Amino acid sequence: MTLDEQLTTVDALRLRDFPDRRGRSAPVESGPGFHIAGLRVSGEFWDADPAEVAEAEEDFEAALTALVQALSLRWGRPALLDLTPALERMAVGLPVRPPLDTLCGYVPRMYGWRVRDRWIGVGVGQGGRELPLQLLVAVGEGDVATPAAPGAR
Repeated sequence: MTLDEQLTTVDALRLRDFPDRRGRSAPVESGPGFHIAGLRVSGEFWDADPAEVAEAEEDFEAALTALVQALSLRWGRPALLDLTPALERMAVGLPVRPPLDTLCGYVPRMYGWRVRDRWIGVGVGQGGRELPLQLLVAVGEGDVATPAAPGAR
């Protein structure tokens, strides 16, 4: 997906209604209050040459940088969201609201903007060394930094 196609996808997700129930449609996972989409996904890295992995990581970081720069021209400087606290909450059994409950398992940090009543975040992640790298966009409502309400799962 080219940068222009990525920006088109970001815009489409930003304007798309949120569904009542969690589900997946093609490359988009959605649920009440969120959408997550893979803008670019690599192949898997089973038995991959370490140089090949390093090259792919650099390529995905460069794609993320280009996307962040383009979105920053629209919405200003992004906030940096560290997803480690969400992962730590999940590890001890505390609730984490969607989509952070999904994202924190493979995206260590996201760059984010607040646009009207929604937030938009982009980041690169990988669920494990052998799994594909992913350049992701997440769109949500509310405050992205707020954990789930007590008792929510």
